[in-house]
Amino acid sequence: MVASLRDSPYILVLEDDVEMREEVVMPGLRDYGFAVAGVGTAAGLYEALKTRTPEVVILDVGLPDADGFSVAQAVRALLPSIGVVMLTGHGAVDEQVRGLSQGADAYLVKPVQIELLAVCIHSLLRRLHGPIAPLAMNRWHFDPEGWCVVSPQRRTVALTKSEQRMMVRLAGSLGRLVTREQLAAAMTDNIDDFDLHRIESLVHRLRRKVLDQIGERLPLVAVHGKGYVLDDHCRAEAPLGALTAVQ
Repeated sequence: MVASLRDSPYILVLEDDVEMREEVVMPGLRDYGFAVAGVGTAAGLYEALKTRTPEVVILDVGLPDADGFSVAQAVRALLPSIGVVMLTGHGAVDEQVRGLSQGADAYLVKPVQIELLAVCIHSLLRRLHGPIAPLAMNRWHFDPEGWCVVSPQRRTVALTKSEQRMMVRLAGSLGRLVTREQLAAAMTDNIDDFDLHRIESLVHRLRRKVLDQIGERLPLVAVHGKGYVLDDHCRAEAPLGALTAVQ
């Protein structure tokens, strides 16, 4: 059975560029574990808000039927407890100040990197949901609340949905071997059609991602021909510390 994650936050995307919305932003955010819906007009946004309240609205400044800044103000007035992230093709400081002063919590310039947008949403959700219980300072952690890896220095790396599922399984067997088959079972309900070489590729990309982003090595050790161990360096008194699952 696929490893379960906490309920996916619902994100509503207002972007009039169909290709950008349907082929970049929405699938990219889904890959980071969010539940996502999209609309192309301000009118569509207001209709969608009647059906379901999102936790965060991603709002393009340039819209065919309204001014994005006015929409941000209206959304903030209607739903003061949700997050608002504005996207724009212009990075002028005065526009950023205007957006942030008229209801936006964050203001990103297009073309926005999906990873940056995902991290921005995670940070905003943590702020909206209140403080999170402090993590041990000398250990690596998988944080299911933020869907990220946290280093002993409190540096974070946002994870894609596949990376999250893999880390949930590894963190649940800290210091013990997890076979490639067990990892595959955590990532798919149809293990017979799952290519085990995907595990190796995913591990390689995750190690590189963590090292490139925060300059620290993830203590994920390969056992040749068998699987992987998320090493408990605290047990071994090595410098990196262990990675545990936050309950």
